[in-house]
Amino acid sequence: MRPQGVRSILAIASGKGGVGKSTVSSNLAVALAKQGRRVGLLDADIYGPSQPRMMGVNKRPASPDGKIIEPLHAHGVTMMSIGLMLEPDKAVVWRGPMLMGALQQMMSQVRWGELDVLIVDLPPGTGDVQLTLCQKSAPTGAIVVSTPQDVALIDARRAMDMFKTLKTPVLGLIENMSTFHCPKCGHEAHIFGHGGVEAEAETLGLPFLGALPIDLDTRLAGDGGTPIAAGEGPIAQAYAQLADRLVQGGIA
Repeated sequence: MRPQGVRSILAIASGKGGVGKSTVSSNLAVALAKQGRRVGLLDADIYGPSQPRMMGVNKRPASPDGKIIEPLHAHGVTMMSIGLMLEPDKAVVWRGPMLMGALQQMMSQVRWGELDVLIVDLPPGTGDVQLTLCQKSAPTGAIVVSTPQDVALIDARRAMDMFKTLKTPVLGLIENMSTFHCPKCGHEAHIFGHGGVEAEAETLGLPFLGALPIDLDTRLAGDGGTPIAAGEGPIAQAYAQLADRLVQGGIA
């Protein structure tokens, strides 16, 4: 099920929802594209696809021959999402076999072309989509995103244990929503705690890939369809540094 012409598959995962995994996926894809890499972005969160909104695309993909699906392009990234095939408010009410079929179709029937890296935005948890991807596509590795608080870290540990069971290397951890800087007074607040993910990475002997703040501009950019990594500024620079680390490591 691994697409031809795709050199590396990078899974972006989380143990629970709401930690910003899709935001990290879209911004990392854009940051890598800005560095000249050929990047694909697959939205594998079948029940809650958010990449069409975050990447600013809403056109239905074409399939001239009824078999091969032509992906869409935005911000230098080749992308595909089940959300592009459905009405915006339409729920996906599918059992496991249908989920797995949809993932396999998006992996094998989309004309991805030659890519340095395909970023797969996984759903939260440890379910059918993760199992299918790891067993059928043999990802190069996974990055686990978590917020600092214990309730998120508990689930992040489960995600890492899943990847260990499936023999998918965990390339590192990202702490999202790490700090909040008040735009009026400059005060720094740790809404969800701080440093928990870095401490977890140290305990497990895994690379800590960085801490990203909770930031209004990041949210506005995602809702507006132009990821913040496409522009300039400290958040864009943080994603550029993360992208460069992956390039230097031979992952992308």
